[in-house]
Amino acid sequence: MSLIQCINMGKVNVCLKRSYITVTILIAIETMLPGLFSTYGMSIIPLILAIIGVYGACKEKKWALILFVVGMILGSLFLITSDIIGLAQRLQEAEQLKRTYLQMLPLNNASQSTIDALKGIQIEFQCCGLDQGYLDWGYNIPQSCVCSQEATNPCVEAPRSSSLSEYTMNNQYVKIYKEPCVPYLIAYVMRVLDTVMGILLGVALLWILSVALCIFILRRLSKKDEFPVVVYSTEAKAGNYTPLADTVELA
Repeated sequence: MSLIQCINMGKVNVCLKRSYITVTILIAIETMLPGLFSTYGMSIIPLILAIIGVYGACKEKKWALILFVVGMILGSLFLITSDIIGLAQRLQEAEQLKRTYLQMLPLNNASQSTIDALKGIQIEFQCCGLDQGYLDWGYNIPQSCVCSQEATNPCVEAPRSSSLSEYTMNNQYVKIYKEPCVPYLIAYVMRVLDTVMGILLGVALLWILSVALCIFILRRLSKKDEFPVVVYSTEAKAGNYTPLADTVELA
């Protein structure tokens, strides 16, 4: 009987493998959510990488795991860079939005579709006009500027030289929203952009977590486990020994 040393590739911890597969499946699911990625390519590439990553973990294929790591690192860098650029251009985007909305002035010359859209905005955001409040409407202040009973934004009495001067409530002139709509519109768009950037940052962090787990799996697969294996040989010579039973009898 002789001993030899056997060297095998390391075995991956079951909990580590399951954690990696769970995170990778989450990445595959999020790529299929509508609206998360704006282009087909942005959604299909992470999905393919996720499939390759799960295959590599199940079959313990190093090439598949390496491909997953490289692709996800590049994708994470892209998402983080997009977030940084979005934050850097936040003020410029707000100024551009303001210029775009102010191009609708004067409202007396605006198209009917623009006026209808603005009326809906005034009701939703409890505002009136775009830049200078109700003054932007001139004489024809629409009913959408009239303050509702549940109004939380400040209101003022409608000017007597306006189309609303003939309307009274309890012998008082109707009240209209005081503040213009542009600040509310810009704030709303900025909140949407902040939400989108927050989601992209969360996606990037999830991708980075999958990369870290995948690297741990690769390191485990690259580690060599050494352990002795007992081998029985037919050429082994018998040693000189005394049977235990004979020794007891002699004693």
